[in-house]
Amino acid sequence: MKKQDINKPLCTTIDHELFSEACNKMIGSLQGQNGIGTLREKTIHSVLKYYYAPNLSYHEVKIGTYVADICIDGEIFEVQTRNFNTMRNKLDFFLQKHDVTIIYPVAHKKWLSWLNPETGEISNKRKSPKTGTFYQIIPELYRIKMFLANPRLHFIISLIDVEEIRYLNGWSHDKKRGSSRIDGTPLDIFDELRIDSMADYAKLLPDSLPERFTTKDFAKCAHIPQGYATTGLNVLLETGTVKRIGKIGNSYLYEKCNC
Repeated sequence: MKKQDINKPLCTTIDHELFSEACNKMIGSLQGQNGIGTLREKTIHSVLKYYYAPNLSYHEVKIGTYVADICIDGEIFEVQTRNFNTMRNKLDFFLQKHDVTIIYPVAHKKWLSWLNPETGEISNKRKSPKTGTFYQIIPELYRIKMFLANPRLHFIISLIDVEEIRYLNGWSHDKKRGSSRIDGTPLDIFDELRIDSMADYAKLLPDSLPERFTTKDFAKCAHIPQGYATTGLNVLLETGTVKRIGKIGNSYLYEKCNC
């Protein structure tokens, strides 16, 4: 695969070679400055910034009173791993004059290790039985749904494979449930989904959905919990992707909009 020109950032196809380069450069740099327990979100954040914009002159650009993770010719890119609600003021300011793309990483495959805070021992890594999907962005979209109709707002959902280290300090008998996350180290990029226009929100509707469907149908076809399906359809109503056309019993009946 041809190496990406650093002056042509934000690749539109998956580039495993560039992702590996981003991991090698940014992980090594961060580990040289910080120890376990201090990195937290920095590793994933830094790797994705390099992957989507290898030219470091585009990083950490001050715009007004805020600093954009990436800014290229006036277009802003923000890597946000969680809590989109904390971005509301920033988005409100940026979207007045700039296109903004939120890059949201999802752990596709995850290998877990546990650090015992009392002994300092780290367990052997084990693969998590869970597989991350694009639908994990749904609760985050809901937190900023007041901005979703803005044509300047875009998203890149990146499915990445990661190794994660957590403190063995949770509330369950094995101290794993409710434990604190130390850091996640990216290994590779699996896939991505881009929402560049309002019509692209339809990508969150499974092809197997019937023409008219309920929340239960959406949950079944997307293989997501009922709560995610309810929130997801609320978001897709906001973006004009679906519409309510009636009820079946106590359940709303939906239909995809022709957009």
